[in-house]
Amino acid sequence: MSDDEVEVIMNDIDTNKNGSVSKPEFKEWYIKSESNVKSQLRKVFTQYDTDNSDSIQPYEFQAMLKKIEPQALPSEYDQAVQTCFPTGKTDLSFDEFTEWYFQSTWYTQHKKGAEEHEAKTICENLSPPRGAGVGGFLKYLFLLPIVGTLTLTVPDTRRPGMQRCYYCYLSFIISIFWIGIYSYFMVGWAETIGDTLGIDTFIMGLTFLAAGTSIPDLLSSVIVARMGEGDMAVSSSIGSNIFDILVGLPVPWFFFTIWPTTPDLVTIGAEGVWLSIMILLGMLVLIITTIHFSGWKLTKMLGFTMFFFYFLFVLQEVIRYVME
Repeated sequence: MSDDEVEVIMNDIDTNKNGSVSKPEFKEWYIKSESNVKSQLRKVFTQYDTDNSDSIQPYEFQAMLKKIEPQALPSEYDQAVQTCFPTGKTDLSFDEFTEWYFQSTWYTQHKKGAEEHEAKTICENLSPPRGAGVGGFLKYLFLLPIVGTLTLTVPDTRRPGMQRCYYCYLSFIISIFWIGIYSYFMVGWAETIGDTLGIDTFIMGLTFLAAGTSIPDLLSSVIVARMGEGDMAVSSSIGSNIFDILVGLPVPWFFFTIWPTTPDLVTIGAEGVWLSIMILLGMLVLIITTIHFSGWKLTKMLGFTMFFFYFLFVLQEVIRYVME
């Protein structure tokens, strides 16, 4: 490699242009470097190129994909074979394979997943974004109180030396503590905003609070979905609701009733609860039926349909509340 090529690579790695390459900069470059990935793919490709012709057959290609992407579905393997081996094509060269792979969703998911899971230092987490514009800087200022408190108090177990088992438990406990504090302020501010705008607390809870408490589920589902874990994304959304009902509600009731100066029972407004339960069951059946007719695949049309069902549910709840 010539000196000019080395200089080009160094300039590419040195993102902050300070004349030196830090460890995080090198990691980011290594993850994104197609040449490094290509060298790893070459080793696997050679294993399945049994006749050393620098090309593989469809059955060899499918076996190689199972080696590279073991978590993929059988239908995804079949789709890849159909894409790389159209009618009349019997072999695939390494260059053709790498050109297809770098354009595939698998490679995109790997890059995004690696970038999202890459541990950052405290200074990197608290530093303003580079090249994000005015909108990105305003977003940084808006989120700085939350990012700052979590960064300074919650141990990041992804960093070297933080993989000991007790750090994960400490991170979990501190995270729950901060969630409680954030929730306290969120409920109080939502009530204040509702009173100021003349919006009833029921409507605020059904819309703004419900959306706010579901944002973490949304983000976690998006992250694992981009990594190709569709089952995990769906089960996370379902499991969080079950946890809210069977743990999130009973635990506060339990501590409220065992407090010496409080009543032994918690009175719940149960007017129309049976109708609400039947509506929820009907929505569940409707959602499962819709997913079934979409071939058990999460498509854009299914997403728009879910949005429609949500607004329909909120609309009927608001109408019922106003009419009572």
